[in-house]
Amino acid sequence: MTTQTDLYEVLGLSRDASQEEVKRAFRKLAMEFHPDRNKQDGAEDRFKEIAAAYDVLSDPEKRGAYDRFGMKGVNGNGQQGFSGFDNFAGFGDIFDSFFRGSSGTRTRQQQGGDLRTAITITLEEAVFGADHEIEFERTQACSECRGRGQAGGKQLAVCQECEGSGEVRRTQQSLFGQFVNLAICSHCGGHGEVVTDPCKSCRGRGVQRGVVKRSVKIPAGIDDGAQIRIGGEGDAGPRGVPPGNLYIVVRVTGASRGRATI
Repeated sequence: MTTQTDLYEVLGLSRDASQEEVKRAFRKLAMEFHPDRNKQDGAEDRFKEIAAAYDVLSDPEKRGAYDRFGMKGVNGNGQQGFSGFDNFAGFGDIFDSFFRGSSGTRTRQQQGGDLRTAITITLEEAVFGADHEIEFERTQACSECRGRGQAGGKQLAVCQECEGSGEVRRTQQSLFGQFVNLAICSHCGGHGEVVTDPCKSCRGRGVQRGVVKRSVKIPAGIDDGAQIRIGGEGDAGPRGVPPGNLYIVVRVTGASRGRATI
């Protein structure tokens, strides 16, 4: 969808159409062009265009911004669609890896592990969107020690190996002079603190396995095989390290496999 595309024209509506009219127009067109019903060339692209238009016009705040500024008012770059990933999420990791040990910045685990799960929804839910309950297992901060790993949630002790810095310096002499290499402290794992009285509930790790339930909003127009990313719902890291992300693979009942995901 380009910045010149008129979202009202996509749905065959006037600019003063009511929210109910927007919903009815989308319902009619979505059922007509959904790829699981319409196998003609161009049907899938047309469906995505319809879904993107509905995503904006069905939301009063987005619609107001679009009416005033066009597509640039919706998200600032004139493009609209569905995406489950941050395309540049890995750039920071590559950058950190390249300069690690030479910048003088303490290197620690940035977040816990990512999780993946799958849900199955009906074609109607895929077309019109829905709220879906999911249940999954993950590591969470220990409630007994509040994620610290220390019995009773007491303050951790300062690591004597690195004196609380989380890193150790190693000096090397070469033909070009003296070089200082920074490395993660192996004694505290880069935390700068150590457990001296381990919590009995989590054995000093600060995390425990547990089952959680969450409500996931399925966006209208989602395709079979698409993934939804929910930040901060993955495994919690040890001793207060923020949790990773949860990726949900969406399967649509009766959908043909092998098509490109959104």
